[in-house]
Amino acid sequence: MDVTVPTAELAETAGNAVRVLSGRVVDPVLSGLLISAESDGFVLAGTDRERSFHARCPGVTRRGGRVLVPGRPFAETLRALAEPEVRLAVEGARLAVRTAGGRFALPLLDIDFHPGVDEPPQVVGTVAGSVLAAAVPPVAAAASSDETVPAFTGIRVRSEGERLVLVATDRYRLAVCSLPWEPRRGGLDVLVPAAVLAETARQVRGTSRVSLHHTAGDAERVALTWLESTVTSGVLASPFPDEAKFFSAEAECSVTVRADVLAASVRRVAPYAGPYSSITLEVGDGEVWVRGSDPSTGEAEERVEVGICGERVSRAYRATYLAEALNAYGEATIRFGMRGIRQGSIITAVDARPGGIELRYLVMPLVPR
Repeated sequence: MDVTVPTAELAETAGNAVRVLSGRVVDPVLSGLLISAESDGFVLAGTDRERSFHARCPGVTRRGGRVLVPGRPFAETLRALAEPEVRLAVEGARLAVRTAGGRFALPLLDIDFHPGVDEPPQVVGTVAGSVLAAAVPPVAAAASSDETVPAFTGIRVRSEGERLVLVATDRYRLAVCSLPWEPRRGGLDVLVPAAVLAETARQVRGTSRVSLHHTAGDAERVALTWLESTVTSGVLASPFPDEAKFFSAEAECSVTVRADVLAASVRRVAPYAGPYSSITLEVGDGEVWVRGSDPSTGEAEERVEVGICGERVSRAYRATYLAEALNAYGEATIRFGMRGIRQGSIITAVDARPGGIELRYLVMPLVPR
């Protein structure tokens, strides 16, 4: 193999690949990246058996070939280089990454033991890349990172006609986002690892269209493709709660306020949230007091002007969860509906959001001790 490739594009592609693939595999072969130099381009691919990545980059091939190298060192080497182009050449049992003034040699892994990267399954629909990139992050933030309960580490992706619904919960908060899409065949209802979908959403920013693929059966898989890139993942088989029942009860008190204004107040009071990270929202006449108290650092309170409908109530929330929910709405005006002490408070946008996105967020209040 002997090929010259633009450094920035290859570094970005390699970085995207290692972020998609799991970094906890024991087999070094599965932590490697497949590099293929072909007459019509340069391909980078990898798989950890549960997830896979495939992307094509521009390049000038002098001699074709296919090698397997350690993925993370390869990506980190490229990221540190400033030269506009790099030359990749096999030299004995090494892949040399050459620049005008340097050489970085990576060991070749045994490509014969690599399982290869499968083609994506059939397309079930498409969605605008910018819309998907905006819709996924607030939902992914509500997913759990505790892998002892796999269902809550995923995002449920469900089609409802010409809308695609994304749902995630860690049992303390729940996010539901609906966005427009163009269905091609059948329906879709899968539980996708949130980390995979969040990373993919980051990569598709600025992309015109993203295709969603799905295959059912014993080896059920989903894939997303855009431009010259593909990310494939297995699905989580665990059951997932129906979100509809969590949004049914009426609010005791509804507050209308700009999300960024309330979020900024929460952020300023958060250092005083105490050992349980508790922020209290106390509703008065045309105002909400944001309060926090910590025996070791003191207390803080701040007044925010709001619109009020309903009873005057007081609810406590975990500061981080409340801030993340509010941040998902940016500068939009929201309606914050407070319900019973053991029922989640519901946040919705008052006006339509760009791209046809509809986001609902539920945050559980803290039960008084």
